[in-house]
Amino acid sequence: MDNFDRCFAFTLGAEGGYTDNAADPGNWTGGQVGRGELRGTKFGISAAAYPQLDIVTLTEDAAEAIYRRDYWTPLHGDELPAAVGLVAFDSAVNAGVRRAITWLQQASGQMSDGVLGPATLAAVNDGNPVAVARETLVRRLDFYAQLPSWQNFGLGWTRRVIALAGEVGA
Repeated sequence: MDNFDRCFAFTLGAEGGYTDNAADPGNWTGGQVGRGELRGTKFGISAAAYPQLDIVTLTEDAAEAIYRRDYWTPLHGDELPAAVGLVAFDSAVNAGVRRAITWLQQASGQMSDGVLGPATLAAVNDGNPVAVARETLVRRLDFYAQLPSWQNFGLGWTRRVIALAGEVGA
């Protein structure tokens, strides 16, 4: 199993199938609760990010193509150590590519501008991959804990971060 396949399998399992929880801003085409149309999320592909997509009929193969094109490629996933790639990819799917890159930059001691360039790639690849992955997760959890939606989704986010920490190893 290559690194993308491993990352995709984890994130697909964490995201699950179709949901249309009205309290989740990602399920709305306008990206905010009550704004736009409640079209849901499937396999982590949300109505907020893809408002023109028919979420209900989305196939796993179509989701995989979206993940590879819109998340894995911008993250330079093939150039990241496995542990870092897993955490960065899952973070990007759950919170956006720019935010995932920002957490990765913070974790690797780089200026955090949300743009993954050669300096960040070098810092990540020169560092301890497990330490960088874990620090990225800490930054992610700290961010989530400050969101107003923490009350509704915090327990699930925490479970996901802990599962990722277990996946990246010791």
